[in-house]
Amino acid sequence: MTSIAIIGAGPQLGLAIARTFGSQGFDVALVSRHRGKLDTLVAQLATEDIKAAAFPADVLDRDALGKALQDAAAQFGGIDVLEYSPVAGLSTVMTTPAQTEPAHVQHEIEFQLYGAITATQAVLPAMREAGAGTLLYTTGAGSIDPVPQVGNVNAAAAALRNWAVNLHKELDGTGIQAAHVGIDVSIGTPAVPGFPTAQPEEISPVYWDLHTTRRDQAELVFSL
Repeated sequence: MTSIAIIGAGPQLGLAIARTFGSQGFDVALVSRHRGKLDTLVAQLATEDIKAAAFPADVLDRDALGKALQDAAAQFGGIDVLEYSPVAGLSTVMTTPAQTEPAHVQHEIEFQLYGAITATQAVLPAMREAGAGTLLYTTGAGSIDPVPQVGNVNAAAAALRNWAVNLHKELDGTGIQAAHVGIDVSIGTPAVPGFPTAQPEEISPVYWDLHTTRRDQAELVFSL
């Protein structure tokens, strides 16, 4: 039995990743704050013969996030792939570097980096015991090439990227793949005039490739 846990699951990229892995026979654990939205996704996937279940948890609540992943592992017989997408949790306060106060970064650090660490610690011991697994972490491409308008968000995303790439180095040779995915497009609908836009279904195969054929790769940037 194989399964994927998608943290920050939503109707765009999260659903597309669920479909990509589910179509390959994976069970899907969907984790986000809102049960109602998760139940809608579970029902939608069921119509496509993909087995999925909802595990509501706020990534800012570390105990709840760890418990959700424990419950998912118990239901599906383990978690083989973890995908962490904190982009949907961007704070409403966005500041340029010169405007940034420590408090402006703190929420983003909690959401992006600390949530990823919490989720990883919930699934990594079993992966180490099995000698196999995949850990994938998503940010916007501002983690690599930051833009001043969202300086506080980019700072936290860069911290997550650094940690994920470093984790890849640490886990090299263990059978466990860790990688960062940088999304250098708007997803679904244009967010900024003139900025390239891709549909979720165009992006989600990247995650399957990192799980199956690009296991030596620490980072992949999706762009058009």
